[in-house]
Amino acid sequence: MSKMFTFTIDEKELEAKSGDTILDAADSAGIYIPRLCSMKGLVPQGACRVCTVMVNGRPQSACTQPATPGIIVENESDKLLEIRKTIIEMLFVEGNHICPLCEKSGNCELQALAYRFGIVAPSFPFFFPKREIDATHPDVFIDRNRCILCARCVRASRDLDGKHVFDFVGRGSERKIAVNAKTSLSETNLGSADKVIESCPVGAILRKRDAYAVPIGSRLYDKQPIGSDIEKKGARS
Repeated sequence: MSKMFTFTIDEKELEAKSGDTILDAADSAGIYIPRLCSMKGLVPQGACRVCTVMVNGRPQSACTQPATPGIIVENESDKLLEIRKTIIEMLFVEGNHICPLCEKSGNCELQALAYRFGIVAPSFPFFFPKREIDATHPDVFIDRNRCILCARCVRASRDLDGKHVFDFVGRGSERKIAVNAKTSLSETNLGSADKVIESCPVGAILRKRDAYAVPIGSRLYDKQPIGSDIEKKGARS
C-alpha cells in the first residue's frame, strides 16, 4: 500500500499518498489549481507553468512537483494571481486567438482561464505571427495560430494512440508543432478516432464537420467556470 501523509495548501491540511503530485492531491481534495498542459492520462511536463504554486516559499509547477510530508504550499495569493494572469496574457498575444470566430469557443481551456481570471484584454502588445494552417487531412485540421505549445498532442499521440504523429521543431519564437510526414497532415497515420484530437486544450487541432454540433451557449465552460468540477468535490467533503 502507498504511504499516506499530510501537507498544507493555503493553511488547509491535505492528505496525500506516495507518488502524488501537488496537483493530484489538490484535485482529490477539491482544490482547483489552474493548468493547461496537464491532462489526466498523460505524463506531466510542466510546459505551461500556469499551475505554478509556492512550495516552502519557492515557485514550482504543481503538476510535476511531488507532494511530500509537511510541505507548505501557497495556491491563492496576489503574487500567484499576477504570475498566472501574465502567463495567460502572453499565450494570447503570442498567437492569433480570435475567440468569437473560433470553433473551440466555450470549450477552450485558455479562453475559460481568461474568464476565470477576469482578463478582458491582454496588457501586452500582440505579436500577430504568421503561422500555417494544415487542412489536408480528410477528417482533422491543424491551426497553428492557436497552438500554445503545451505538448499535450505530442504526449497523447505517443502515449495514448501509440503513433507519435506530433512533435516540436524549431527553437524560441520559431518553435512549432510538426507532424511525422514530409509535407502535410494528410500523409500521417493520424486517424479520426485518435484520442490526440481531444487532447488539445485550445482550437489548434480540431475534427472537421462537428465544430458546432454543440452550439455556443451550451458548451462546457459557457455555464460554469473552468475548475468547477474539481471545486464541487471540496464542497461535498
